[in-house]
Amino acid sequence: MKLIIQIPCYNEAETLEIALNDLPKQIDGIDEIEYLIINDGSSDDTERIALEWGVNYIVHFKRNLGLAKGFLAGIDLALRHGADIIVNTDADNQYSGGDIGKLIQPILRREADIVIGERPIDEIDEFSLVKKKLQKFGSWVVRVASKTDIPDAPSGFRAYSRKAAMRVNVHNEYTYTLETIVQAGRNKMAITSVPVHTNPELRKSRLMNSMAAYIKKSMLTILRAVLMYKPMKIFTMISSVCIFIGITIGVRFLFFYFNGNGGGHVQSLILATMMIIIGFQTFVTGLQADIISANRKILEDVQFRVKKLEFGLLDPDGNAAANNINVCNRAEGETGINVKRAKD
Repeated sequence: MKLIIQIPCYNEAETLEIALNDLPKQIDGIDEIEYLIINDGSSDDTERIALEWGVNYIVHFKRNLGLAKGFLAGIDLALRHGADIIVNTDADNQYSGGDIGKLIQPILRREADIVIGERPIDEIDEFSLVKKKLQKFGSWVVRVASKTDIPDAPSGFRAYSRKAAMRVNVHNEYTYTLETIVQAGRNKMAITSVPVHTNPELRKSRLMNSMAAYIKKSMLTILRAVLMYKPMKIFTMISSVCIFIGITIGVRFLFFYFNGNGGGHVQSLILATMMIIIGFQTFVTGLQADIISANRKILEDVQFRVKKLEFGLLDPDGNAAANNINVCNRAEGETGINVKRAKD
């Protein structure tokens, strides 16, 4: 059983070594532990510190591509090198490395494919009262949208089984945390959470510039994810509201009409007709979106089968036939991604 611990990094030279030193070197039930760093366009000594510490793999972005793309690149490389379990944690040492053994237990027991580390939100001194309330509210929204019972949806401390990692898809560029939970819940994947500890804050969070921006991006991410997986339900709700308003106004017009006062309420008739037409058009849009969603699910299944064929050929050392190399370059737009074996 092979575990790869990945850490997305963006200018983390001051805290990275502290986070790396906190990671476990051995865990019961795990035969091999390796470490992966995603250098997301850092301009400081993040990569040098990782190399000197002795990480096994480094994904190098020439410029900052964002947390979501870094997360996916790390997952891809971990799968290519034969990871049975992938743990994602932060470079600011927010999460306790000692809890990784606890985090992966549901996967080892085959009770879950995705495990989220549940932080003690109320006990974190660095979080303001407003932030604590928003964290809880955001998690509640994600629970409703995903039909899961995850109490700490924004937590980046999480573990994926090999099967779950091959099914991960992230479409927004902001963060992977919320979307992947909605995705897992809607696809009926086995997902759970375990309580974990947090360390004292070493630096301020870089994920949100302001509370308003964080709320806006989070709500848009959740809405987009739900629309992708359950578009018919959302569009039907909107359509029903419009049609109901149109019928209500229409009944009001008929009431006046049969009482001999219809001539002065033609505007109501026009508005009722418009609302019913808008409702019908919204419903038709929902049908089209539902067909697109069905096609996307088929494509996701095809992608999963392709990944099984691609990553299933890896030997226990993570080496594929005719692909046992130390440096692999992949182009991504103008930036390029260099995947390097830092330690053999």
